Amino acid sequence: MLKAGIVGLPNVGKSTLFNALVANAQAQAANFPFCTIEPNVGVVAVPDERLQKLSDLSSSKEIVPTRVEFVDIAGLVQGASQGEGLGNKFLANIREVDAIVHVVRCFEDDDVIHVSGSVDPVRDAEIINLELGLADLAQIEKRRERLKKQMRTSKEAAEEDGALARLQAELEQGGAVRRVSLSEEEQALVRNLGLLTGKPIIYATNVSEDDLADGNAWVAAVEALAAREGAEAVRISAQVEAELVDLAAEERADYLAGLGVSEGGLQSLIRATYRLLGLRTYFTTGEKETRAWTITAGMTAPQAAGVIHTDFERGFIRAQTIAYAQLLEAGTLAEARNRGWLRSEGKEYVVAEGDVMEFLFNV
Repeated sequence: MLKAGIVGLPNVGKSTLFNALVANAQAQAANFPFCTIEPNVGVVAVPDERLQKLSDLSSSKEIVPTRVEFVDIAGLVQGASQGEGLGNKFLANIREVDAIVHVVRCFEDDDVIHVSGSVDPVRDAEIINLELGLADLAQIEKRRERLKKQMRTSKEAAEEDGALARLQAELEQGGAVRRVSLSEEEQALVRNLGLLTGKPIIYATNVSEDDLADGNAWVAAVEALAAREGAEAVRISAQVEAELVDLAAEERADYLAGLGVSEGGLQSLIRATYRLLGLRTYFTTGEKETRAWTITAGMTAPQAAGVIHTDFERGFIRAQTIAYAQLLEAGTLAEARNRGWLRSEGKEYVVAEGDVMEFLFNV
């Protein structure tokens, strides 16, 4: 399951956003720093309207969406890399996630204290990024010190040290690990360090209800920062998300339309996460269930089958495959077969977004 950590300075709206994204979560959203001492975890279904349409076509008894785990991590402060606030504990929690959702405050509210005294989302983002970089730098320095003796007899240790030296140089210039190009072998050697600035980042610009459709100058500044870093930026309103929790589907659509947007923050955030991580969705459908599966772009049919069960990959023979849109147009699998749209794909086939698949395999 994909795991995303929600981070940011205190009082930027992290816990309010988390509560709204995970409606039954019990995270506090109080107006004081460090109200979230332990990371709160919530699992949400990935919204995908294609599931219901496939289920209707197959008369499925159950729909099983893919899921994302959100972790609400307590607010970081300047000096976190040196243990300020509850820094060390929080940084350890971030190491465990696949992607970072960095919430930055892009709204004015005299009733919500800003830890730095004023609203400046780019400054806030840079504070967090600096702390993550300093934490990585300290970890790399410790690891390189331990590698010194090993390098005398181990070629692998020397290769790891070489990769770490390049990462260290980037961090010392104020950069991030993700900006350094490493070979697959080098990535494998440094993966266990869980370097924080190596994780993909999505900037969630938390705006007021009035700025959700068009943004504001603060949002534009964060979007420019994200573009420079090769990151994603998503406009979101924790205030609006909190309102959506209690609304029925039709009321949600009307409410969002009234604000000038077509979807809620959850959909925007998940879509950005999928883009950033290069993820794709394929489907299986039948009378028992219609189900979404998440894979990495470029996966072959056997690898995609292995997401369901490793036996499927080991014993893979072929995959009956059709594009989602074609199946809907045909109306049934039988009609799709009659039209010649149902394909038999082998081991070299690269699964496309929205493929509907049935795997044949030997046990």
